[in-house]
Amino acid sequence: MISVMLVDDHPVVREGLRGMLEAEPDLTVVAEAGSGDEAIAVAAVAKPDVILMDLRMPGVDGVGATERILATGSAAKIVVLTTYETDADILRAVEAGAAGYLLKDASRADLAGAVRAAARGETVLAPSVAGRLVRQVRNPSAPTLSGRETEVLALVATGLTNADIGRALHISEATVKTHLLRVFGKLDVSDRTAAVTTAMSLGLLPR
Repeated sequence: MISVMLVDDHPVVREGLRGMLEAEPDLTVVAEAGSGDEAIAVAAVAKPDVILMDLRMPGVDGVGATERILATGSAAKIVVLTTYETDADILRAVEAGAAGYLLKDASRADLAGAVRAAARGETVLAPSVAGRLVRQVRNPSAPTLSGRETEVLALVATGLTNADIGRALHISEATVKTHLLRVFGKLDVSDRTAAVTTAMSLGLLPR
């Protein structure tokens, strides 16, 4: 029997996943967590074989939780299960030690098969994700940010709002938004937190 832990900040998603997995004779859900912080604490007690980890959660995100769980010496195989498939998200998850990266539109059969494969120590990637990862490895050219884009993102990292950043740099809030949109495009992310985290991982911002 393969023990599974579910980590997602939406209870309805966890309920759906539990139903799908427990319909399989060799899979059992032994624990759930609704945040990255909770996942770290629960994983230490539940000691599951496989953890299905959501990527975007308040507080510690899925990548941070993955890093911290594995840093404790946990033998759990962590598979990211998310709706997001940007290159930056995939690389962050893989670099954190995730054993796989699946999308939430996976069928029950694919999900169950992925859990079994991860438990065997295999790497599990959705086909579209595998393609993106291969392209990224083949074309690893790192993005670059302009001086102003770096200034804006550095202030985002301190927690300032767009309006605050505009006042600090003596530019309009609309201009701040424009710079951020360009940053999102260059880093292949969709929000401020991911932009900061990705820029730090690429050495574009100090940690």
